[in-house]
Amino acid sequence: MLFGALGGAVMTIAGGLGLATPSQCFAQTEPEPSVNDYLPPSEPEVSRDEWRQRIEDARRRAKEASRERREHPELYKPVPEDPDLVATERLLRDDSLQRGDIVTTKKGMFVYQGRSDQPRRDQDFVPVNPKSVR
Repeated sequence: MLFGALGGAVMTIAGGLGLATPSQCFAQTEPEPSVNDYLPPSEPEVSRDEWRQRIEDARRRAKEASRERREHPELYKPVPEDPDLVATERLLRDDSLQRGDIVTTKKGMFVYQGRSDQPRRDQDFVPVNPKSVR
């Protein structure tokens, strides 16, 4: 009986050191994760031939898009932005404006009457001299 008690103690110490014990065999540990463990269950792993076909299809689509762009460049020209609209948007987003600040635009000079705790609106900009505004 003494050997059985000591044998359990030795096995417990060996297990604490990370050594294999009869109850913990390395052959019974879980295998390393594979690629399939990371794929959604609905998508099985693709074969080498399927993968190559996907690459060839992507290359073909890229060449078609490139050819289309060369043959019809007018479809891909950027739409010119209205400078007045861009300036207005920039002014409405300017966080440095404070009540009483004066801004100048093509339409004249304006005083900012808005509040810093509220979003800016067109109505927050009051003409400095309303009679000169056209």
